Amino acid sequence: MKVAVIYGGISSEREVSLKSGKAIVKNLDRKKYNVLDFQIDNKTDVFNLDKDVDIALIGLHGKFGEDGCIQSILEAMDIKYCGCRPLTSGILMDKNYTKIIARQSGVLTAEWTVVKNIDEIDYDLIEKIGYPVFIKPNSGGSSVATFFIKKKEDVENAVREALKYDDIVMIEKYIKGEEYTSFILDGEVYPTLKITSEQEFFDYEAKYSTTKGAKEVLADLPEDVEKKLKEISITCWNSYNCTGYVRADYIITDSGEIYLLELNTLPGMTETSLIPKSAAGKGISYSQLLDKLIETSK
Repeated sequence: MKVAVIYGGISSEREVSLKSGKAIVKNLDRKKYNVLDFQIDNKTDVFNLDKDVDIALIGLHGKFGEDGCIQSILEAMDIKYCGCRPLTSGILMDKNYTKIIARQSGVLTAEWTVVKNIDEIDYDLIEKIGYPVFIKPNSGGSSVATFFIKKKEDVENAVREALKYDDIVMIEKYIKGEEYTSFILDGEVYPTLKITSEQEFFDYEAKYSTTKGAKEVLADLPEDVEKKLKEISITCWNSYNCTGYVRADYIITDSGEIYLLELNTLPGMTETSLIPKSAAGKGISYSQLLDKLIETSK
């Protein structure tokens, strides 16, 4: 079986993608697969993909990765891949759409608003939402250009910075609590991980720094909370018509309320990323996890 690992890309998350892709290439079982290391540096590079590829594992993050574009191209080329279909990928790349559907599905999500330019900032509405707030690109990831804003005076500059990365910027209420993540593979919820960090929030540095990095450990939640979180993860899986695998991120408050932050259709796949750690909690090695991703490819 010929497996192509597509990674690199053009988004602001390229450096993370390079790490994910190289980890996937390294851990694929060469006794089972003929592995094609396929790094792309431009959108058009994907058209040079060998036509005899059986399955593509996508290690791209951000735009032209999680937004459904690469998935659409692979479908047009009749190449199977693991992960969500183009429409689901596009919806979940858009944080605003994700939150709208979550709310319609009965899933808690923090209050928010979006703006497309500085003139659209409604300070009265933000005051009503309540400080502090997060200001971030609507379609970004890895906490790139994400700002934790505590006062009105800092809003405009944060919006300006976020607009450098996206045409739409989200302003979202900060929910105090602890962060958890839920890995869902082919409709099965894997062990929940708890995320702790020295940083005030789980930002880019906390996610990828070797000195200030976050700690991710298997969660020890009360049985009723764990059951509720898994039910919400399945609700999300079904509501967004997910396939392959996704990672759902949550905040759980002291009172046990579970707020959905976002769903990632192509989450980080470095050897220290959340998904391999969740799989390890089930006794599944990184290499075995890749086998399972390939088995779910369509």
